[in-house]
Amino acid sequence: MRSIKALWKLARAVMHTARGWWIIRTRFPSLSADDRAAEVQKWSARMLALMDIELVVRGTPPVAGPALIVSNHLSWLDILTIHAARHVRFVSKAGVRHWPVIGTLSTGAGSLYIERERRRDALRVVHHMTKALREGDLIAIFPEGTTGNGETLLPFHANLLQAAISAGAPIVPAALRFADAATRETSFAPRYIDDDNLISSLWRTLKAPRLAAIVCFGEAQQSWGRDRRAWAISLQADVRALQRQTS
Repeated sequence: MRSIKALWKLARAVMHTARGWWIIRTRFPSLSADDRAAEVQKWSARMLALMDIELVVRGTPPVAGPALIVSNHLSWLDILTIHAARHVRFVSKAGVRHWPVIGTLSTGAGSLYIERERRRDALRVVHHMTKALREGDLIAIFPEGTTGNGETLLPFHANLLQAAISAGAPIVPAALRFADAATRETSFAPRYIDDDNLISSLWRTLKAPRLAAIVCFGEAQQSWGRDRRAWAISLQADVRALQRQTS
């Protein structure tokens, strides 16, 4: 029975993905930036609903930019969850741009791309992030650099925090957790680590009992006079504290 329900949810998700692709290709060129952001947020919230995932938002998402959101990273589901709470521009690995369909959705949502294998590429991305923040954008990053197991936080990389410092923009810490919607016990179904792949993670997520995607936003922290390495360490502690608030 779970497999049948999962197949039904998968079919609905595929149709909704196709709809999102069509909207981006046909409607986005004529929409304002604010209207595109609203479409992405609405589309993401609908996708969670179609996959039978409850969205739980704690704290207050930033109403407007400029601001840089930093969050722990657990799964491909993180981006959908944050987008459903508040549209932002994500910094994603460059390979995503070339994924069929997903690449179009990611680019249409305003993603900035980084080639993680090239250390010098961070300088280019920081430059573009700084420019976008100065223009009033909301940007989100996962400073762990990769997905974690949901139980511990990996060290936060400091390089991309320089964009907030250079732009004089605040940073908003955030924490994500996925849980059984009924018991609120942590669920590892959406995990995406080690030997996991997108297909297996998606199938586990669809087969799992109803999930809750919980995102908790902290208070904005001003960037004036900050040292990015020291800030990365304190932000990791802040995100860890916010994780406790998702329980």
